[in-house]
Amino acid sequence: MRWTTREWRLTMNSRIRKTFWMGALALCLALPAAAWQAESTKKADDKGAPASATEKTEKKDGQPKPEMRPLPPTDPDYVIGVEDVLAINVWREPEMSRVVIVRPDGKITLPLLGEFEADGMTPKKLEAVIVKKLETLVTNPDVSVIVQEIRSRKFNVVGEVARPGSYPLSSNMTILDAIALAGGFKDFARPKKMYVLRQHKDGSVKISINYPKVLKGEAPQQNLKLEARDTIVVP
Repeated sequence: MRWTTREWRLTMNSRIRKTFWMGALALCLALPAAAWQAESTKKADDKGAPASATEKTEKKDGQPKPEMRPLPPTDPDYVIGVEDVLAINVWREPEMSRVVIVRPDGKITLPLLGEFEADGMTPKKLEAVIVKKLETLVTNPDVSVIVQEIRSRKFNVVGEVARPGSYPLSSNMTILDAIALAGGFKDFARPKKMYVLRQHKDGSVKISINYPKVLKGEAPQQNLKLEARDTIVVP
């Protein structure tokens, strides 16, 4: 039997359409089966996998894993000063925990507790003060105080020196150390007339320094050990 070109094309198109729809039907039947098999495998894996340490803890205790507490300060004898940044954490009371800066008047403010003195205290002493204030609000309060940034330990050199400015205060630093750090005197400085302004809560105290005598060892008592917020004035 011989087909015309038109009959041959119609027959081929019919076969192609039939093959296409049969393939589509087979794919539709295969997809749900594959999805069911994957889900079954996942459930089997989850069932056989060991529980993590966190899951074991939660199943055993029935409580979520407790939050981590910050470490205590490395130097418990450090004396807090003005402008220091303090991280105050009240255990399980996040709304009362704060990062605060010691104000120029030496005080800090916490929610519900108001303002109170922090300047001049060690972190441990400040912890005890906060615990005492919290006892009427919280059962068995647990407080930690960490000095996050030390900003109070500095001194100033002003006047006729090469590099006037504010400098970090190291331990056992003296007048001689400070002048050397500031680059020495300018040509028209009067080192015999220099003095130190030392800050106290009730004001500042002026301490006269005769630098040439200090340098010669004739007035060792004037080679003061510097304190935080001292200001050395060189006229």
